Formats: sequence, structure tokens, C-alpha cells
Amino acid sequence: MHMARVAGIEIPLHGLLNCADGSLSYFVRRFDREGRSRRLAVEDFAQLAGRNRETKYDYSVERAINLLDYCTFPVVERARFFRRFLFNFLVGNEDMHLKNYSIITRNKRVELAPAYDYLSTVTTYRSMGQDVRKIEESALPLMGRKKGITKKILLKYLGGERLGLREQVVSNVLMALLNQRPHWLMLIEQSYLSDDAKRLYQELINERCGRLKS
Repeated sequence: MHMARVAGIEIPLHGLLNCADGSLSYFVRRFDREGRSRRLAVEDFAQLAGRNRETKYDYSVERAINLLDYCTFPVVERARFFRRFLFNFLVGNEDMHLKNYSIITRNKRVELAPAYDYLSTVTTYRSMGQDVRKIEESALPLMGRKKGITKKILLKYLGGERLGLREQVVSNVLMALLNQRPHWLMLIEQSYLSDDAKRLYQELINERCGRLKS
């Protein structure tokens, strides 16, 4: 979540709290409330698509993009969606199913809600001994794939063809994310992860950034 923030992605207030037993608890501030009583309308993509917790993986990235048409300014949200999708690919968050995307109504606009549930699932699977070649790269298929997602698929197909973004916009988003790699590596080094988990996470960041930079 810290890494998403420095990458220019809107996230809610979050952090770690020291508990009385010496453990740490993670918290995220609710973003569907204003003040003590006002509630903001929030719907996740599963609701918009008529899916539920059991069928939240039964969709595709292409179809999820169409749900952005519910937003007030779909073109703006498509660029924001692209940044989020690329970020999750780079950090190894392959669990972005329909319930991990939401839209929110605030300030008389319908737009993508602040990001949540951002974590490196690939690093977790690797730390459990799974072969990285067998781990999916996206919860929802993109161009029919969940693994083996290439630079061409991400930039030309997703960014250009499916999201309809200009080449300069695609390039700007990509470079803005790749330029954060040193900062991400520093945040990982300063984290509470074990030394082995830090190494795996940093290796993943370097591999994914290298894949899109080449």
C-alpha cells in the first residue's frame, strides 16, 4: 500500500498498530464515510457485473474495463485503471478479482474508489516454496491469459487497444511506475518482512520492471 501511494495511486489512510501482546495489527480507514454519519455510495465490480464472492474470478479484464462506463468520466478512469493494473503486475499482486475494484460516488462524481487489498501475493506463494513459473500473474484473464503476460500485451493491447489510451499516456504511466523502483526497493528493505521475503520481493520487482523496460 505504501508502494502504491508513492506510485501516485489513491489509497486510504492505513498503517500498523502495536498491540498490547507485542504483535502488530494492520488497519485501513473506511473511505465510504464522511464525518460521523454520512455514507458514500460504493459498489465493487462484482456487484456491477452481477457476480458474487463465489464467481468473482469468472470474468475478464476486458469485460471489467467496460464497467468503467458507469463512471462520470470513463476516459479519466481508464487511465487510472491502467496505472493500477500495471502497478499490481509489477509488484506481483495476482489476486485482483472483481471484488478488489470498486467505484465510489463523491463530490457529485462517480469514479474509481481508493485502492485496497494491494499486496504481493506472488512473493507470498514463492516464500511457501511454489515455483514462480506456475503462479498466475493476473486473477482475471487478459487476452485469454493469466500467465505469460508480455510487455506487448500490457502496453499495446491493454493500454492502447482495450483502454484506448494514447501512446504518450501509456508511456508516461509506464515510466512513472518504473522510476519508482528504487523507492519501492527501499520500502521493502525497511519493512517488517523477513530477510528471505525481502529478497524474494526485491527479485520480483527487478524482474517485472526489467520485463517492461526491455
